Amino acid sequence: MTLRGSPAWMVAPGIYPMLYAFFDDRGVLRRDPFRVQVDAALGNEAAGVAILGLGTEVSKLTFDERIEVLEVVARHIDGRKPLLVTVYGDTAAEQIEFSKRAIQSGASALTLQPPSQKVDDAKLTDFFSDIIAAVDCPVGIQNAPEFLGFGLSNQSLIALANDHENFTIAKLECNAVNLESIASELGNSVMLFNGRCGLELPDNLRAGASGLIPAIDTVDKTSDIFAEFALGHEKKADELYAEILPVLCFIMQGIPHFLTYGKMLAAQRLGIELGGSRKPSLPATEFGAACIRRFSERLGPLN
Repeated sequence: MTLRGSPAWMVAPGIYPMLYAFFDDRGVLRRDPFRVQVDAALGNEAAGVAILGLGTEVSKLTFDERIEVLEVVARHIDGRKPLLVTVYGDTAAEQIEFSKRAIQSGASALTLQPPSQKVDDAKLTDFFSDIIAAVDCPVGIQNAPEFLGFGLSNQSLIALANDHENFTIAKLECNAVNLESIASELGNSVMLFNGRCGLELPDNLRAGASGLIPAIDTVDKTSDIFAEFALGHEKKADELYAEILPVLCFIMQGIPHFLTYGKMLAAQRLGIELGGSRKPSLPATEFGAACIRRFSERLGPLN
C-alpha cells in the first residue's frame, strides 16, 4: 500500500502528535510538560510533533504565550524531527506575523486555522490565500467545520492548492469516507492528515491520508499502527488499532471532553502532574477519572 506524500519537502508521512498545554493551579502555562511530550514523541518513533492546535488549547493562549510554546518546543526538538505549527489569529496580519516568527524559530510547515468569527466560503478562501501568499514555507489549513463551526468547501480547498505552490498540507477532522473523496480530487499535490485522536487510523491511510495528527496520549500505539501499515502489514495494523479503539472512542466525544480526559490520560502515562485548567473547561467526574485510570493502567507508561 502506497502512502500519499511528496518527497520534495521535509515533512514525511507519519504520526505527528499534537502536544497538550498544561497549566498550574492558578492557570499559568507550564513549560516543562512540553519538553516531556517532545521526548515521548521522538522516543516512540513519531515522524515529528505538532503544536498550537485544538489540543494545545490555542484559543486560550495569548499571542506571547503562543510564541513561548513555539520557542520552547522548537529549542527542545532542535531540528531532530519536523515541527508542524498551527497558526491562530482573527486577522490575516496577526497570522502572517506569527507565521514569520514560526518560520524563524524552525517550523517545518504551518497549518492555518480560520478566524474565530464565522465567515462565508469566499471570504475564508481569501483570508487563507492572503496568508499563504505572504509566507515562504510549506503551508496549509486545518479544515475542521465539525469542531470549529465552519470551514472551506472541498472545491475551495482544491482551488487554494491549485493557486499556491506552497500549499502542501491540510489537516482534516472528518471520517475516512469524506477524506477519501477529498484525497481523490487533490491527487498527490497536498499531504492530507486527519486528527480525531486517531479514530479510523488504518482506514484513513487506506483512504489516502499521509498520516495523522492525533494527541500525544497514545503516540506509542498510533506510531506502531502506522509503521505496520507502511510495511504492508495491514492485518497487524488493524489488530493493533482494535486494541486502542475503546480508549479513542472514550476520549473523542467532542473537544471539551477530549481536552479534559485526553490530557488526563497523557498526564498519567507521562508522569506529569495534571495541574489546573483555563476556562472554559469541562470538569472531570469521578467516573470519568476512573475510566482514565483503567485505560492508563492497561496502556502502561509512555516513555
